[in-house]
Amino acid sequence: MNDRVRVLLADDEHLIRGALAALLALEDDLTVVAEAASGPEALAMAAAHRPDVAVLDLQMPGLDGLEVAAELRHRLPECRVMIVTGHGRPGYLKRALQVGVRGFLPKTVSASDLAGIIRTVRAGGRYVDPELAAEAISAGDSPLTPRETDVLELAADGSPVAEIAERAALSPGTVRNYLSSAAGKLGAENRHAAVRIAREHGWL
Repeated sequence: MNDRVRVLLADDEHLIRGALAALLALEDDLTVVAEAASGPEALAMAAAHRPDVAVLDLQMPGLDGLEVAAELRHRLPECRVMIVTGHGRPGYLKRALQVGVRGFLPKTVSASDLAGIIRTVRAGGRYVDPELAAEAISAGDSPLTPRETDVLELAADGSPVAEIAERAALSPGTVRNYLSSAAGKLGAENRHAAVRIAREHGWL
């Protein structure tokens, strides 16, 4: 049974992670060897279990999926990384490819498709959801970092800095810095204009 694909699942939403683990367990050639609920835990589990494929949620506490992917590329280069996300912004896809992610797909993917993509990635292939790829091509490069993008998205509904800070697990000062930096990069006079500009370009 040495040909079984060893899989690490990392997602802070326990219900989703548990459902994925149960569905993948039905596949004869896949074995979920570890689960994680945060970025740091994903790195620890990867070091302990040395999976063939790590399936990471994009947004997790501590470190996001892309930061984990970048770390795994150096610490465990034989482990292939896939990102499964409900936030398929073009900027994320481009950065994912830059850090060596082999699969990038939405959380709406079916279990059977996910299993097939895991096999493809394990075999050295690559899979990018066609709709996400098309959006990334048309959007152009975002000047914003993933953290700036996250904070700007949280600000899109007009929430005060204190509330954004709480939701993002950041200090108010850090949130202000991110918002100021994002507005400056986009040539916006304030965060509301920055949100509008980013959305027009498909970066939010």
